[in-house]
Amino acid sequence: MDEQQGVERNVLGGVLESCSTDPMTGYFRDGCCNSGPQDQGSHTVCVVVTREFLDYQQKIGNDLSTPIPQYGFPGLVPGDRWCVVAMRWAQAYQDGVAAPVVLAASHIRALDVIPLTALRRCAVDVPEDARSLE
Repeated sequence: MDEQQGVERNVLGGVLESCSTDPMTGYFRDGCCNSGPQDQGSHTVCVVVTREFLDYQQKIGNDLSTPIPQYGFPGLVPGDRWCVVAMRWAQAYQDGVAAPVVLAASHIRALDVIPLTALRRCAVDVPEDARSLE
């Protein structure tokens, strides 16, 4: 958090924008990739999930597709925006299957793990019809 202004910052240095409220995302389930000391995993990268990314995450033991109703988790489908763990995104990036990143909605803390150049390479504007990402 920017102590002087009382706002969270994104990887570009601007005010952190919302990632998604449908489905509701974020470590704090506030729609933003906010982070703090209690967020040990650093859920700081706002992505637009693709089928390839979801399949990869499931393969490495991070199933983001299966709903978990007791935690209010609907399961993700291609086109959903979601705050992912920085290390998991970095691993997918290294393996060539990184999901597109929404820079303005990715928390500055992601830069502790991922170089801005890597995030920029995968930056995307979300299309009006996100089904094209399937």
